[in-house]
Amino acid sequence: MNTSQIRNQIGRKLSKIYKPDYSNNELKIYLEDIIQAIKKSNLIKNKNKSFDLSEKTSLLICYGDSVLGTKNNRSIKELKKFYLKFLSKHFNTVHFLPFYPSSSDSGFAVKDHYKIDPRLGKWSDIKNFSKKSHIMADVVINHSSSRGLWFKNYLKNKSPGKNYFFTIDKKFNSTNVVRPREHPLLKKINIFNKNQYLWRTFSDDQIDLNFKNPKVLIRFIKIIINLINHGVNIFRLDAIAYLWKESGTKCINLNQTHEIIKIIRVVCNSLNKSAIIVTETNLPENENISYFGKNDEANWIYNFSLPPLLVYSLLFEDSRKLSVWSKKLPQAKIGNSYLNFIASHDGIGMRPVEGLLNKDAINKMFKRLKRNGGEFSFRKVQGKSKKVYEANITLFNAFQKTDTDPKGKYHYARYLCAHAIMISFEGIPAVYFNSMFGTSNDINKFIISNNKRDLNRYKWSAERLNKSLKNKNSKHYLIYEEITNLLGIKQKNKAFHPNALRKTMSLGPKIFAFKRISLDKKQTVMCISNLSSKIQSIKVQLKNKKYRELIIGTNVNKNNIDLDPFQTIWLSN
Repeated sequence: MNTSQIRNQIGRKLSKIYKPDYSNNELKIYLEDIIQAIKKSNLIKNKNKSFDLSEKTSLLICYGDSVLGTKNNRSIKELKKFYLKFLSKHFNTVHFLPFYPSSSDSGFAVKDHYKIDPRLGKWSDIKNFSKKSHIMADVVINHSSSRGLWFKNYLKNKSPGKNYFFTIDKKFNSTNVVRPREHPLLKKINIFNKNQYLWRTFSDDQIDLNFKNPKVLIRFIKIIINLINHGVNIFRLDAIAYLWKESGTKCINLNQTHEIIKIIRVVCNSLNKSAIIVTETNLPENENISYFGKNDEANWIYNFSLPPLLVYSLLFEDSRKLSVWSKKLPQAKIGNSYLNFIASHDGIGMRPVEGLLNKDAINKMFKRLKRNGGEFSFRKVQGKSKKVYEANITLFNAFQKTDTDPKGKYHYARYLCAHAIMISFEGIPAVYFNSMFGTSNDINKFIISNNKRDLNRYKWSAERLNKSLKNKNSKHYLIYEEITNLLGIKQKNKAFHPNALRKTMSLGPKIFAFKRISLDKKQTVMCISNLSSKIQSIKVQLKNKKYRELIIGTNVNKNNIDLDPFQTIWLSN
């Protein structure tokens, strides 16, 4: 696109969002500010790595201090050293959870988007890491810390920060607001000689930003450009669905939010550097998928329904709900992708299975997860009642025991089966750092912090983790070896391209199966998993009788196959 086309596209969207509250002259000034930011970035010669979506694409989710070294060695440097030794062959992309100075929520109450937390490192550490891997970074776009510079300036009516935060008066109707938490949404504040109410979607310390002020949008465009100039080429727009608020609405998924993402997409497409947008929308499936837009919003969206559905299916040895969902899930357009994950720094989100699992199934799942060491975070519903928002538990603990396996005989098998399905499913596999090593609930951290999410936010010492991986009999090594083996196989087979066709197969209520067909139609892989603790006999149609099982590496020439409990096979023509 030339400058005139960029100007027209962004200008139309700005008018759509901000008229009639802002005049044409005001909007022209804001538009020019964005155009100049694009031009300035494009003058910088050092380009980041171009991103080519392929079967080799895999993503590691981690904190900058997921691996702790000595006090003299910054955490990002320590992580890089560990990554190069153990993980670089298997992950070409690293997602750093927020690495900015923060006041709470493990980095998500950002105090300053232009700085790196000194305990983690410097901008040069991010830049150096980007020479070895694609870097995905969080843009915590919905809210900011109550102890950051912006909020301090907001209270003084100074810039940057003046009119940056969202407040309402008594006339605003918030009765229909959809909440992700159970704390009080509003806080009364007397500011500039009048009573207002601060909006706090996620916590008392995280104050929502005011995107009705175009300067806030422009600020975040410049933050994204700054990240790009420091080696980041993938951007996770955190909690983006809650961005815009209007009286009397649910204050989620509003049209203005979608238009803002479209503006960011145009900006990213206008840069001479690779830039990919990922939206984080932990919502029911139709709402989540809407963030692809018409191929003009997110490049990637999280596959939020996969974790709870997969956990439920393996815990209760029933593939039916998972298979029905897989059949209905639309194929992502070429170049776009689902980002598949089954564990993260948060918990197992439950909103994505609304309409997919009934109340009895969800309650049954909660009871089992509770017995396996889980805790639960809640959200307010219509200001009164509350529902479980997410289950807080490590994935390793989640699969520990089941009603049919009370002693946990198949604990490891369930865990590895889940990863095999996630890695082979349509989209990009994203593995949480702690899941790579079968990390258990961090009970000590939870007791100290009383933050349920801390159960799955364990920080490894470099010494202990390296020692565990040297021990070929340790659970950490065995799980690492199995998962990396699956990732290695994926990288060598074109049928595992993120956009390769997926066709769900029907092989009975204990089997979850689908075909992946390469873009050139030359390779088909049948991914078949036994979700039960019993041997399952299946019948598949092998057209030329010359199929190879990729995981074990054996030839298969018969239609009748026996699958061990929780075994996965990948049959390739």
